[in-house]
Amino acid sequence: MTKPLAKLFLASTMLACGACSMALAQQATSAAPAADGVKVQNLLPAPAPAAAPTLPAAPAPAATAATHAAPRVARIVHPHPKKRVVWRKKRITNSYGARDVPQDPTPSFGPHTFYATARASEVYAAIADAGGWPYLRGPVTPRSRGPLVKELRRRLAIEHDLPNDNGSPRWDAGLTEAVKHFQWRMGLRPTGLVTGLTLQEMNVSARARFRALASSAQRLAGVHFPFGDRYVDVNIPSESVEAVDFGHVVHRFTAVVGARDHQSPQIVASISAININPNWTLPQSIIKNEIIPKMQKDPNFLSHLRIKIFDYKNHPVNPRSIDWYSAEASNHIFRQDSGVHDALGQLRIQMFNKEEVYMHDTDERGLFALQDRFRSHGCVRIKNVNNLASWLLQGAGGSPEGSWTPHALDASIATNKQQTINLPHAVPVIWVYMTGWADRNGVTHFRDDAYHLDDIGGSYTSNDNVARRGGAEIINVR
Repeated sequence: MTKPLAKLFLASTMLACGACSMALAQQATSAAPAADGVKVQNLLPAPAPAAAPTLPAAPAPAATAATHAAPRVARIVHPHPKKRVVWRKKRITNSYGARDVPQDPTPSFGPHTFYATARASEVYAAIADAGGWPYLRGPVTPRSRGPLVKELRRRLAIEHDLPNDNGSPRWDAGLTEAVKHFQWRMGLRPTGLVTGLTLQEMNVSARARFRALASSAQRLAGVHFPFGDRYVDVNIPSESVEAVDFGHVVHRFTAVVGARDHQSPQIVASISAININPNWTLPQSIIKNEIIPKMQKDPNFLSHLRIKIFDYKNHPVNPRSIDWYSAEASNHIFRQDSGVHDALGQLRIQMFNKEEVYMHDTDERGLFALQDRFRSHGCVRIKNVNNLASWLLQGAGGSPEGSWTPHALDASIATNKQQTINLPHAVPVIWVYMTGWADRNGVTHFRDDAYHLDDIGGSYTSNDNVARRGGAEIINVR
């Protein structure tokens, strides 16, 4: 990693913006009314005056304690001093140790995100150029003493989770809060203990953190999003959804996102309506890649799933009349009946887009308790989706209770009748892929690169002293 590399990245992201970046310097804060009444604002705000990049200091302990996620669990391999050992993560595929999404009012994505993240990448490039941070050779807890605690202090101080490194070999309350602040930034449970995934995340290299920030900033470069008073954002690596009202997160939801072989796309759309008890019309990708091969093996496969077939005039078609080995097999409409076992669940958030993906309920709610929630075919499934729908429907008429509360939505679902409730004003929504980002306070956050999309920083050599695992580099012990 060299300083010219960081400068090259920043230059390339500005070029990627094209003409929009040039116009930005003159009128970044201007807004024009869109057709639906939402103010349209360039994603990239005008850059602040140049200043030496620094990481923000950790907030007061009381402010960090309430904003942490629940646990990710991993098996720890303790290194032998004479052997080369790689610390490895293990994704948990049951409900034990599942993490929650941190409830913090600061949005992950906002008008500030591109510039804040690009600037943060400069800071991490400088940290990497200066030699990175200490490798922690084992778990560190309040019972630890001596060099391990001193190394932990130095490690936390470099990223400003710990405001001051006093060099003490003894654990204290300030160190506990610094560890919790680090865990919050990583989306980990705030145990205050440096064990398990916390230890592994601390041993991810500064080079990998630069890579995540720079790659995320590059993906955001040139994106335009109509920020209004209210919007919804989905950060795919975080497996979470945010409802943002006047710059503050009023709801943050646990989500199930696209599997690694069915990735959720990065899109901008508008939410226009809520569909109660929706039918599911299968996209062509699922019809061709999954339905047809299964029908070739089992002619009764669709009946098990309550999926019916129609021609393009909406006339029913008998599955046995179709030659499932012909190209014509996919030239039909495949529709699953609404109900509790519908793949969309009992509620869908309508947001038309060319990728044909949506946010919706699910008939597999146990997935929300999993550690690894990359499980869908590309759509985003939301835990407690009725709460998001209720927020979106503020001001909408037609509710028997006067407003569309979660209870009123449940009552409409219980009728088993299909219903579409239009929003009084369209709400913008964006799905982004940020493995590293800086929030509006300059605090950096990181998540795993599940789709292996981070590509800034060039190829790696044996001199990097890193091993790649899950899209991140973890420092090796020699």
